[in-house]
Amino acid sequence: MMSTRASTAKRSTISPTARHQRGLSMIELIMFIVVIGAALAGVLKIFVQAGASSADPQMQRQALAIAESLMEEVQLQAFTFCDPDDANLETAASSAGCASQVENLGPEAGETRFSTPQFDNVNDYKGYAMNAGIVDINNVAVSGLAGYSASIDVANTALGSISQASGDALLITVTVNGPGGTQVVLSGYRSRHSPNAAL
Repeated sequence: MMSTRASTAKRSTISPTARHQRGLSMIELIMFIVVIGAALAGVLKIFVQAGASSADPQMQRQALAIAESLMEEVQLQAFTFCDPDDANLETAASSAGCASQVENLGPEAGETRFSTPQFDNVNDYKGYAMNAGIVDINNVAVSGLAGYSASIDVANTALGSISQASGDALLITVTVNGPGGTQVVLSGYRSRHSPNAAL
């Protein structure tokens, strides 16, 4: 009799809610892992696709730096009626006033970016390209930029009250291509605001 009372006393100390609580079964746990694994795989696939289709920011920044550098180089050149080597450079009020070298789109015969005679006018850069890596003004390859190429176009354009036919405004377009399909196109303008001066 004594033993029955002791076991009854033990049973009465366990609360009714504790008796009904239980953990996850093995099947429920496996199903939970499968569902979470499938969801994570889907989310990771989206991140991988987004990363693969976007250009590497470092390559994009490098291409932009090359384009900005070339744009600055071109815009700092003279934009005059006559070639800067012409005897009437300082006095010509139009192309007709040049002694012998009218400044036209494209480089004059023999002029290059890095040897004498050198590019000396914005127009000279029309059609200039670097297809086998980027080189500096001395034609020395810039370390780390072998995978990039650049091209420059210069064209007459209308700008504000300046008509395209006047030839007094130029649109400069620099295009840089890099690894992984990276491309930067930069456009800028140059107007003939001081046509009788070399600078």
